[in-house]
Amino acid sequence: MESTKPKRTISMTTAITYFVVSLIFNSAGNVLTLVSSAKIHVKILGSAYWTAAENNFGFAFHWSLFWAFLGLGLLTTMLNFILIGHWSWSRLIGNLIFLIPFSSLIQFFDGVFSNYFPATSSILGTIVYVFVNFLGVTFIAVAISIYQRVNLALHPADDLMQILRFKYFDGSAAKAMWCSYIPPTLIAIAAVVMDGIFQGSFLTD
Repeated sequence: MESTKPKRTISMTTAITYFVVSLIFNSAGNVLTLVSSAKIHVKILGSAYWTAAENNFGFAFHWSLFWAFLGLGLLTTMLNFILIGHWSWSRLIGNLIFLIPFSSLIQFFDGVFSNYFPATSSILGTIVYVFVNFLGVTFIAVAISIYQRVNLALHPADDLMQILRFKYFDGSAAKAMWCSYIPPTLIAIAAVVMDGIFQGSFLTD
């Protein structure tokens, strides 16, 4: 199944500019949610579902965020090929155009924000990080809105959602959304299991 792209109403240069801006907002927003969650003593915050799964899986295997986001993005691309029933070079190239700069920016912003955002256990610090977390979510929402409208390239998770919606659920966005959460849920479970094995928490005397 190949998606049909609507006719563009903006120039390719403008479309690329918007796409790059969306990647910056998306990666910065995702890292803001991760860092704000990690820097407070009480773990009351979170991040996007796929982001949390990728971060935890990378942590379990001691991967950098770049490799965690890129590797699991490529695995999702392979899943998409299985679901559409054939290989698609255009889909692979589109996913790579998104994944490589996105994963690189994730790694970059993690280095910046992790160094400059101090850990805190104070009430004021927690309140500040709650706002930072919500700011990150806002960045992600704005970014998704931009790059889906520009429609140059999609993250494999967004591609998965579209495949499920139009090929398997007769256009139902709600059903496709809930079904698309199955892979990151399995990834998160695997991360917990693998982290337990690596840390020896499942070994008893």
